Parts: sequence; structure tokens; C-alpha cells
Amino acid sequence: MGEGHMGFMFCFSLLLVLSSGSSRNLPIIAFEEGYTHLFGDNNLIIHEDGKSVHLSLDERTGSGFVSHDLYLHGFFSASIKLPADYTAGVVVAFYMSNGDMYEKNHDEIDFEFLGNIRGKNWRVQTNVYGNGSTNIGREERFGLWFDPSEDFHQYSILWTDSKIIFYVDNVPMREVERTESMGGDFPSKPMNLYATIWDASDWATNGGKYRVNYKYAPYVAHFSDLVLHGCAVDPIEHVTKCDIAQTSDAVPSGTITPSQRVKMEKFRLKHMTYSYCYDRIRYKASPPECVINPKQAERLRKFDPVTFGNGRNHHGKRHHHSRGNQAEAVSF
Repeated sequence: MGEGHMGFMFCFSLLLVLSSGSSRNLPIIAFEEGYTHLFGDNNLIIHEDGKSVHLSLDERTGSGFVSHDLYLHGFFSASIKLPADYTAGVVVAFYMSNGDMYEKNHDEIDFEFLGNIRGKNWRVQTNVYGNGSTNIGREERFGLWFDPSEDFHQYSILWTDSKIIFYVDNVPMREVERTESMGGDFPSKPMNLYATIWDASDWATNGGKYRVNYKYAPYVAHFSDLVLHGCAVDPIEHVTKCDIAQTSDAVPSGTITPSQRVKMEKFRLKHMTYSYCYDRIRYKASPPECVINPKQAERLRKFDPVTFGNGRNHHGKRHHHSRGNQAEAVSF
């Protein structure tokens, strides 16, 4: 198959994903076809089907895996079942990064799942930064309308040259559009895809108040339905293995349909517990790329009047802290 045809097929199938809001049109790959062991020795186990894997955290170590290839744009997805019971201090991450190649100016696109004490739900945090802009932070944090430890749910990242969309079970939860004001803060360099589980006791649950309790170990996160659908980049030459970059319409714009946008706004209004755009402790005025929803602003102000109100009574950085809200039931 020629490289031009490969590029066309990539664009066509990605367009199907965007038009359907689903990854059901994309192939699920075997673990060893797309990924390699990153760390954690025997704490990573590949299941007999070769397409599922679990990562565990115990007193010795966490664990993780990484994609063989770098990618410049595409659709990346996994079905994940998180550890149950007491999970305070535990973080499960599904993310893209090039930190191993660009130590001081790396890019990253994150799903971070933050554990909690018994009786409190897992929270999901998303973050985006480019060119090493970690001092800015563009975190958003959400509850979920389900218990992510009871069954598998699909978490997906769509990354194009103009926007990034995060999905949960094919419902868009966050859209980050590239703006002129963001400059190099928008991820623009090829990245690997990673999955890890690790001990983040110092910050993950109420700013470190609740730490990992290894009495409940091992903590096990299950991954299946792995989708790596992007334009692979040669790690040495840094050139794409398909020619999608040679045409202006190579990667579709990632348009969210009207019905998807309704679902996204409904999700955000019910389940968002933190957004940097509304944080008056960190920013007296919202960063220029932010689009403020007045309903969301009022809801968050009532939820946390210090962070989202006048920003007084500041006792240190709060953007890593748990808000501890209980997810409300919602149907889509």
C-alpha cells in the first residue's frame, strides 16, 4: 500500500470517527502490536486474549506501558476499569506526552483518574499544555455519572492541529480549541501514548490529606479495547509515515455535532468541579482562550465561593485539590 493511500485511509476513517462520535469503526489492536512495557516488572500483566492488560500498584512499585510509535494527531482510546474500594492517593493516567524527548519544552494531553476515600467517587481530571507550559496549567476536573470501578468505560482523545476533544463513552466532555493567544501552549509536537498507575499521595486526594493505604493493595486498573489511530512519526527522522501533513484538509476539524454539544454542555453543567477558567485564586482575569459560561460560573461559585468567587482566604495552591463532590445521576 502506498504512503499516499495510507494517508487517505487514515483521513477517511478518522472522518468516520468524527461523524459518528465513536471509535467503533476503528480496529482494536493487540497490546504487543502497539505498546511496550514501560515500568513495574510483574505489575503489568497481558491477558490471554493479547488485547487486554492490567496495571497494578503495590508497596514496591506502580506500573505502566507506552506506545511503540510517536504520533502527530489522531484518535486514541481505551476501555478502562479502575480499582475499587479505598483508592485515596492513587492516580491512573491515560495520556500523551513527549517528555522523554523534550525535557524542558514537552507537550502533554492528559486523562488523570484521581482516587478517593471509601464512599467518595473517583474524579477525572483533564489537562493540556504545550512547549513546557506546566506553570500555567489548564486543568478541568469532573465527577462521573457512573462508578468507573464497576465496569469498563471508554475514554478517548481526539487531537488535531486545531483542537483537542476528550470523550467519555463517546460523549464529548471537553473541547480545547487552538487560539492565537495560546501560542506554543497548544500541543504541536509528536507524542507517545502512555498508561500508568502510581502513588500520588502528596497531592491527589484533598491536597495530600488522604494517602495511599497499602492495606488495600494491590490496586488494579484494567485496560482493553486499545485504539491507536493516528499518523505515526519516525522517532529518529521525525517524519510522518503517512503523508497526511501534505494536504490542508488532511485531518478533519473535529466538529462536534449539535446533539453532541448538547450532551457535552449538560455533562459539564452537572459534573464539572474545577476549571482553571473560573479560578479566581490563580487568575484575576480568565486566560484569553477561555469561553465563560455564565451558568457554569454561577454554579461553581456556589460550589466553592473561595476558588470561584473573590479568591480570598487563599491557603496555597488549590488546583490539585479534590473538591469532594458526589457525582449526580445523568442520562444521555
